[in-house]
Amino acid sequence: MASDASAARGAGRWSSLDRPPLNASVLSRALVVEGGLWDSLEVVASTGSTNSDLAARAAELPEGAVLVAEEQTAGRGRLDRSWVAPARSGLFFSVLLKPGAGVPEERWAWLTLLAGVATAAGLSRAAGVDTLLKWPNDLLVTVDGEERKTGGILAERVGDGVVIGIGLNVTLTEDELPVPAAGSLALAKATVTDREPLLKAVLRSLEDWYGRWRDAGGDPADSGLQEAYAAGCATLGRHVRADLPGGRELTGTAEALDADGRLVIRTADDAREAVGAGDVVHLRSVR
Repeated sequence: MASDASAARGAGRWSSLDRPPLNASVLSRALVVEGGLWDSLEVVASTGSTNSDLAARAAELPEGAVLVAEEQTAGRGRLDRSWVAPARSGLFFSVLLKPGAGVPEERWAWLTLLAGVATAAGLSRAAGVDTLLKWPNDLLVTVDGEERKTGGILAERVGDGVVIGIGLNVTLTEDELPVPAAGSLALAKATVTDREPLLKAVLRSLEDWYGRWRDAGGDPADSGLQEAYAAGCATLGRHVRADLPGGRELTGTAEALDADGRLVIRTADDAREAVGAGDVVHLRSVR
């Protein structure tokens, strides 16, 4: 039994006893196995961005490298947005994937959507919380009847591979949220907020979906990815505004995903346009 002094030292070392550090050895034994996708798993106490760190080493690393940070001080999202959260309050990690010649490069754009499907599936199994997908890279949970962003995905092409970063708010309280519209698994009443089983579930799900997609030559239909994303996507069927590069706006109904993973929007004049890049805002339907 720990003495009062040692307990005090432990409390001083960790800012919250409800947020213990990740055990890299336990995670590696569970995930880095012969014949599996994951080649290595490293946990660091703090870094600017796991995506930046892994990208800098991508040329020397094999596929399947995983880098996890207890804290990110300069985490990045899409459109150069920042992602900052208290230490050990979430999962902040990046993985290196190298699809190779077996997958045409024009299909690599599906990796962002694949990571979303895999993360949502892993969280559903491990945390008992429904996670919806907001095209193209956000993860939503329901808090008090309201959809809130609890995670994001950033995929970046690096040489012959792709670095995919995933950030998830796990135990953030209302007072710690970066913006009122944000959420966390804890606020969504997840049955599990222990980060180790959550990380294992997400990485195993990602390995499964990546294997299906790669075995199908990156074909989103044959791998089941296109159907799975559409089934879990909160954007489809909604009235949306797409803020496009160059300052153009497109408003209409999000109808479908095309074969390239683009969002097909039907405008008021019944025209259809496929959007491959931009920021999509869910709007209230006009009745």
